[in-house]
Amino acid sequence: MKVTLSWLREFAPGIDGDPVELGEVLSSLGLAVEEMDVVGEMVDGVVLAKVLDLRPHPDADKIQLVDVDRGDGQALQVCCGAFNMQVGDLIPFATVGTVMPNGMEIAQRELRGQTSNGMCCSGAEIAMGDDHDGILILNDRVVEGAVLGMPIGEALGMEADILWDLEVNANRPDAMSVAGVARDLAAALGVPFSFPDYPITTTREDVDDLIDVTIEDPTLCGRFVATVLRGISVGTSPAWMQSRLSQLGMRPINSVVDISNYVMLELGQPNHTFDLATIPNGRLNVRRAHDGETLVTLDDVERSLVPNDGVITNEGDEVISLAGVMGGATTEISDSTTDVLLEMAWWDPPSISRTVKRLNLPSEASTRFRRGADWGDNIDRAMRRFIQLAAESGVTAVEGFIDVAGETPDRGALPVRTAKVNSLLGTTLRPDEMAGHLASIGFGAELDRGDLLVTVPTWRWDTVTETDVAEEVGRMFGYANIERTVPKGTVAGGLSDYQKDRRLVRDVLVGVGCDETLPMPFLAPGDLVRAGLPENGITLSNPLHAEESVLRTSLLPGQLKAIAYNQSHRAAGVRFFEIDHVFLPAPDGQLLPDEREYLAVALAGSEATAAVEVLDVLDRALALPNVQLKPASPAGLHPTRSAEIVIAGRTRGHVGEVDPTVLEAYGVEGRVAWLELDLGAVLEGPHGNRKYTPVSKFPSSDIDLAFVAEDSVAASAIEGSLRKGGNPLLVDLELFDVYRGQGVEEGSRSLAYRLRFQAADRTLTDAEVAAARESCINQVAKKTGAVLRA
Repeated sequence: MKVTLSWLREFAPGIDGDPVELGEVLSSLGLAVEEMDVVGEMVDGVVLAKVLDLRPHPDADKIQLVDVDRGDGQALQVCCGAFNMQVGDLIPFATVGTVMPNGMEIAQRELRGQTSNGMCCSGAEIAMGDDHDGILILNDRVVEGAVLGMPIGEALGMEADILWDLEVNANRPDAMSVAGVARDLAAALGVPFSFPDYPITTTREDVDDLIDVTIEDPTLCGRFVATVLRGISVGTSPAWMQSRLSQLGMRPINSVVDISNYVMLELGQPNHTFDLATIPNGRLNVRRAHDGETLVTLDDVERSLVPNDGVITNEGDEVISLAGVMGGATTEISDSTTDVLLEMAWWDPPSISRTVKRLNLPSEASTRFRRGADWGDNIDRAMRRFIQLAAESGVTAVEGFIDVAGETPDRGALPVRTAKVNSLLGTTLRPDEMAGHLASIGFGAELDRGDLLVTVPTWRWDTVTETDVAEEVGRMFGYANIERTVPKGTVAGGLSDYQKDRRLVRDVLVGVGCDETLPMPFLAPGDLVRAGLPENGITLSNPLHAEESVLRTSLLPGQLKAIAYNQSHRAAGVRFFEIDHVFLPAPDGQLLPDEREYLAVALAGSEATAAVEVLDVLDRALALPNVQLKPASPAGLHPTRSAEIVIAGRTRGHVGEVDPTVLEAYGVEGRVAWLELDLGAVLEGPHGNRKYTPVSKFPSSDIDLAFVAEDSVAASAIEGSLRKGGNPLLVDLELFDVYRGQGVEEGSRSLAYRLRFQAADRTLTDAEVAAARESCINQVAKKTGAVLRA
């Protein structure tokens, strides 16, 4: 958003001071100054000249010879590469010796045998806009009394002015106008701000007899105001208006369009004009588009509409305008137009935003509607301003405005806690001080038992919460005035117990020789089936790749892929672990997937016992309560070499070997020991209650026991019985052999254990060791039915 100092002073005459300092004030208000320029200062040596003759260059197709009169009555020849001039046109002319803004000095030159005695200038060459396409034509822009040879600034009535180019964020719709910027700056400087009076005169013709407006969808249009202007004559706007539009980056077009743009820049209210003759009986209807409807817009492009688009239709329900975005070609103002229907409305910002994005039709007007224009008094003010400016060219307005209401945002009193505002800003402002800052920019604020009841003005669609109000207080108080402090917390930062335990798990697994892997959480269709798992993974609607379209329900597929990749690169015997999330199907009543953190350990070339040993290490490190293994055939694992892991009576995972058919499907050779735990459930459950005992200084005694047990009896059950029978003298237990074959019945196997007995306060006698041995044998027989192997 660009603004000039002179324009700001029309709303706040007290704005004064060093332009650089004023720019710093604007930046402190959140309107960052991206660039500051002095405009209206014309280049010395550029004068008003008149085109006397045009003729082709005899030796150059892209250059013509132009004779100009620079005020001395003499024809001066110039070589020029632009062809948009006609005889009689008034143009800016740089005389010989002039130094242009880009540093180039104008000198007499010879081009292909023809002498050029100066330069005809475009708007960009003399800093009067960005137009490089042709010579700047000044026929209707010079002031009354201008004569040839007069300095161009004087001929155009231009005076030096300060131009600021401001960065206006999306949450400041009020700052998308000169008046809005002036309001903020005046409040910061403590000078009065007010809108000028815009007196208008109207005919006795009643607007209600000429037009009729219906809002079919009140959620689309909160307010629709319209009137009729008669005696329109499309021509050229005044020089002062063209100059201001050019300074703010808008190209002057014609008298009607220029007034429309001028009012929008000045007051922030976009508007639209219809040729009244093209609207049967002056009837308009505001509604959402029907699917499949089309509209040829002002840029002569046919647009296909969807039900979210807002439209304006005529009496025959034909779409004639894309609401808040662009008008239709059928109602466009033309040279034959004499009567105009002028409308100004408030459109629902999200609706306009969706249409603009879908059709890629951004504009100055739609940007203001998308951010939230003013639905209050500013619409009436902008209507009067448009009529006042148009009246200068003989246009008359009928009596009254059509004013139809839809749904606008609620602007009831907003409770604001002063303590909350101070805590957000780090200030100690009193309620009355806050009220004063808010009142300076148009907010209503009443004291309410130490707090505030704030009424948000209609031009601040973005302000809806207590935090938004705190931001306004901070802006007007001045962020630079807030004492800088380092926030202090009552609790120093640190790891949670869960995070500490997870780190411990990582350290333990690294300690047993495992490397951590981090496969992607996405699988290809069919990966779960190849891993022997149910194909119930959640499919992504917008995957980056088809082979990464399914969320994993287990860590098994990713680990098997990693092992297969390493084996293909001659790296056998890898030991991997992974801690990451799986995504289980959502339970009844839950919309999102059941996301859990799992631990997986994959030991290539190892048997199930290796995975059990890793589980034992984790058990000791985390002090898990009552860990048991129950025979089971989990999906994807070996049917007879796997088990469920039960911790404190709840199943928390699986341990064993991967099913050979699964390994074959993934191209993995040899066996793979597997451990998978619901780590989140394990670490959130009971654990960590460690019992510490002193290290005994007395000798220990080792004995070996072999039991014959049916295949249905878990080795863990025998181990548990041994620990119970040998307590408290049993300090270590190891399964060192599993045998099937001669001497052992079919359906059974021999399990050999090494037991270590030790007392903390004495050397055990042979009798004590024998008693402990007998207790262990009896306990195993009683609990599992296993018998001591002879």
